Amino acid sequence: MKKMNPYLIFEGNCRQAMEFYKQCLGGEMSMTTYAEAPGVNVEPQFKNWIIHARITNKSFVLMASDTRPGWKVQRGNGYDISIDCESVEEIEKIFKALSDKGQVAMPLEETFFAQRFAMFTDQFGVSWMLNLDKKE
Repeated sequence: MKKMNPYLIFEGNCRQAMEFYKQCLGGEMSMTTYAEAPGVNVEPQFKNWIIHARITNKSFVLMASDTRPGWKVQRGNGYDISIDCESVEEIEKIFKALSDKGQVAMPLEETFFAQRFAMFTDQFGVSWMLNLDKKE
């Protein structure tokens, strides 16, 4: 296996979500709409929906799209995207940015296994965990 990357599915707000994630996490972003995809024909109201988006930086790839026109997205509670951070400053910055307008399940705090750890759902309904390992 080369690597595993999260791929998120949205229902018409993929562009807004990915722009938000890029603002919070940095990286280079590319996006293709249904209208720009060769050989794809959709009804006019779906032309600006995203068929594929990708944010890449030195340590991660996050991909996403809007669902296929006519399909519904149902968020589950069986997954989180987990980010291992490198410093207190980094984890605090990411937590503040990503959790904005979201719902915090566990605030950023020290735990028995981490210097800092947090769990929350962002404004788009995606669940996140942030971790900063204890210094050894």
